[in-house]
Amino acid sequence: MKKYKTGLVLSGGGTRGFAHLGVIAALFDKGIKPDVISGTSAGAIAGAFIAAGKNPHQILEIFKKKSFFNYTKLQIPRDGLMKLDGLKEIIKKEIPAKNIEELDIPFYVAISNLNTGTIEYRNSGLLGETVLASSSIPILFAPVKMDGNLFVDGGLLDNIPVEPIKYDCEQIIVSNISPINPTEKIKNLIEIVTRTFYMSVNANMKQVQKYATHYIVPEGIHMYEILSRTHADELYELGYSSTITALQQN
Repeated sequence: MKKYKTGLVLSGGGTRGFAHLGVIAALFDKGIKPDVISGTSAGAIAGAFIAAGKNPHQILEIFKKKSFFNYTKLQIPRDGLMKLDGLKEIIKKEIPAKNIEELDIPFYVAISNLNTGTIEYRNSGLLGETVLASSSIPILFAPVKMDGNLFVDGGLLDNIPVEPIKYDCEQIIVSNISPINPTEKIKNLIEIVTRTFYMSVNANMKQVQKYATHYIVPEGIHMYEILSRTHADELYELGYSSTITALQQN
């Protein structure tokens, strides 16, 4: 017998993470609640709030209040163009749990260790710092120092972190908001960095799909920039409708 009935895996993808909330809202409306969550980057942010007992619409409203860049601080580029310290403050303000293991739902956060060159899946330790590290896209955002090492976006080495729960669940639902699709226009340095990054992290999709009972990619998600909140409601609805369709097809 498996340890959990339903596992939920949430990929990275910047502010496309609003689509994760729509996916989860649709699952909730169908009576599907995760017993364990694994996420990285945007998926770690959404997952942390869900694991803390927030509902998707509450989370949507929290993050719509400010632009993505209100959670950042520009700095002289020594180790990254920006710092994400504001994100940690939002987590601290909105989530009572200080540590990951204090959350209502078991939760794994994927983070990349720059010093060792390895992926780590943490289900204990400081929540704010760990989610912050998991969200720090290299070059754009400064690494986060923990335990004497530097950590960056978990998506660098595992953008769909099914690994820590792949054998423990009766069913696994994957929400992938970072598919790589052909594009004609790449407008600026940030788009070059982010597209290069997500090209490198989509190499293991077939392996991930082996473990997924439902593999959800919101239709048209690739059309949305990953550092803009202007389409938050659209992304939410996109995630919701795509999930309803995916569940009906299985």
